[in-house]
Amino acid sequence: MKQQDKKQHKPRTQGLRLKRAELQQRVLDFLTANKNQSFNYKQVAFGIDTASPAQRNDVINMLDDLVAADLVMEVSLGKYRIKSKPKVESEGIFVRRSNGKNAVMIDDEQIMVAERNSMHALNGDRVRVEVSATRPGKDPEAKVLEILETKDQVFIGTLNVEKNYASVVTDSKFLAADIVIPRKQLRGGKSGDKVIARITQWTDDQMNPRGEIVDILGKKGENTAEMHAILAEFGLPYKYPENVEKAAEKIDAGITKAEVAKREDFRNVTTFTIDPRDAKDFDDALSIRQLANGNWEVGVHIADVTHYVTPNSTIDKEARERATSVYLVDRTIPMLPERLSNGICSLRPNEEKLTFSAIFELDSKANVINYRIGRTVIKSDRRFTYEEAQQVIETGEGDFVREIQTLDSLAKQLRRRRYDAGALEFDRAEVRFEIDKDGRPISVYFKESKDANKLIEEFMLLANLTVAESIGKAVGGKKPKNFVYRVHDNPDPEKITNFANIAARFGYKINPEGRAKEVNKGLNRLLKDVKGKGEENMLSILAIRSMAKAVYTTDNVGHYGLALDYYTHFTSPIRRYPDMMVHRLLAKYADGGRSADKLKLEDQCRHSSDMEQLASNAERASIRYKQVEFMQGKMGEIYSGVISGVTEWGFYVELDENMCEGLVPVRDLDDDFYELDEKNFCLIGRAHHNKYTLGDRVKVQVARADLDRKQLDFALITDEGNPNKPLREKNRSHGRNTPRKERQKRSRNKKS
Repeated sequence: MKQQDKKQHKPRTQGLRLKRAELQQRVLDFLTANKNQSFNYKQVAFGIDTASPAQRNDVINMLDDLVAADLVMEVSLGKYRIKSKPKVESEGIFVRRSNGKNAVMIDDEQIMVAERNSMHALNGDRVRVEVSATRPGKDPEAKVLEILETKDQVFIGTLNVEKNYASVVTDSKFLAADIVIPRKQLRGGKSGDKVIARITQWTDDQMNPRGEIVDILGKKGENTAEMHAILAEFGLPYKYPENVEKAAEKIDAGITKAEVAKREDFRNVTTFTIDPRDAKDFDDALSIRQLANGNWEVGVHIADVTHYVTPNSTIDKEARERATSVYLVDRTIPMLPERLSNGICSLRPNEEKLTFSAIFELDSKANVINYRIGRTVIKSDRRFTYEEAQQVIETGEGDFVREIQTLDSLAKQLRRRRYDAGALEFDRAEVRFEIDKDGRPISVYFKESKDANKLIEEFMLLANLTVAESIGKAVGGKKPKNFVYRVHDNPDPEKITNFANIAARFGYKINPEGRAKEVNKGLNRLLKDVKGKGEENMLSILAIRSMAKAVYTTDNVGHYGLALDYYTHFTSPIRRYPDMMVHRLLAKYADGGRSADKLKLEDQCRHSSDMEQLASNAERASIRYKQVEFMQGKMGEIYSGVISGVTEWGFYVELDENMCEGLVPVRDLDDDFYELDEKNFCLIGRAHHNKYTLGDRVKVQVARADLDRKQLDFALITDEGNPNKPLREKNRSHGRNTPRKERQKRSRNKKS
């Protein structure tokens, strides 16, 4: 009876010979399903519903091949059984995804883990797993046996309080389930509150984890609550501990005569700051005077933060942990308490300030004749915004005209030499928002770097490279003392080649196989040629993505992007902890101190690099949030843009008008079944071969704006292709360029 049932439910192949791959899979599936039994070739053929003599002969040959491949064993003459392979145990990091595609990372390899085999491990947990043996055509799978180390983490979401229960609907891409909150763990939270929650229990028999409220950020949708939620999402602090604030209040801001006597005095030398108009933490100033020999003395004066913040003090520990200030769209979360960052250490005009300085003698050609590094005292004469300094440069009118124009001339010569040496010239416009009193974006504008910005940048670069060289460059065969460097490794050749291929689609040529200097000159030429064109922003982003990430380390490998053998960060100790480390090392070595502990320095370098990346991610998340919030008021409007990213779930489009980026989901491309061609950066239709390629111009309509996911969805209106490529032949179905809903509506009208 069982055999009859089996025949009814499995269609026979009716004498058709199976393809080799299908036959192999059927044989393996049959033997695996009956792994404790052995079969002869006739039983196997019957089990997989093959009947003809030719098919049975194929089964005999396949069984012999599988024995040779060590997948099947011949237990006795003519009797076969699946060969059970020992399951391998290993350790790795669990990767949880809200779409259910969980995995474990083992030695840079992702192995899938079904939810039923996850033990409810959370993203980032270290786990011990059992990895199943691989079979042809099947990916390996893992089963969590033990959670070895839980990662301390919280989840951001919206609280929902009902009569009998409460839950948090999370914004996390790492958790699909809502977190159930017992009423006694609500901390006064109410429905609609944006909250931070922690999971306290998640047993195998529970569909949803249990948890507690850690903090209440405010009402969902309120600007401060949402900005704090972004910070919390990345594990970044959004408020200062009370004990740190109190420690800052106790710092003596006075400058004694004894302290001034230890320093070089620049209080009577023309000095000023140039910063963004909304800046409050002025951590660098420039002084300039002409020497008797006609050369110029330029001082790069940096706030002497480490004079006030001593090692391992309460403030130092907090700054070390934060490692950086965080800049969101509408606010700055400072690394140091505001009494220091905006007050005591900030180089405000007409106030005496303690500084750490790099002072240069430069000739009229901007050649550095000599330099010195040491502690100083200054008194800034004027605070310029970038716009004010730019006006002085352009018009020759205003305060300190001669000084600013001289600095501008010297900076331009320094910059030209850097580019001649092979430095990269990234000069991309940045998106900025005009915000109303409630924090809502009312307009978008682009921040461009002009001569005043580049003037400051050039002298900061000069100070940073000089400081790094002063310690790192071996003199007289002596081994350099341990130091903190800002390094930028050579790019991956494959990434540069991929970028060159994309650029070629727009008619730009780069030789990815040349020397570093030649490659960089090609990139600079492209970035110059692309200026003002539709593809400018996209190609600039892709060029940056093709580069390695700059990091802090004690192992100096140089800075590829700047074409420098030595580089560090010395110029922003108010907002970067590595700069504080550099200041302390300079003072230590100037006093004849021994080389600092390399391992301790490296640990802090690694932490600072990690925190810098988190801060950068948070900044981008805040920009995405404001872009989506801004575009909520533009539903249904049509824009031109460029395809800026291609994935298996759709393609991203960056709008020309405001640089906002949104997704055209592949599910909405309903004229064909589209697949990702990673090598050629495109989605291609299986039947009609329509292509959507990185860099193609399109028109889109704003379809959805999801603030919780920080995502815009667009509907495709027209595909304008790439004007720099020959026109492509596209087999378009009727009405291909009409939004999906409109096409469906027309279809219904035709039927009626």
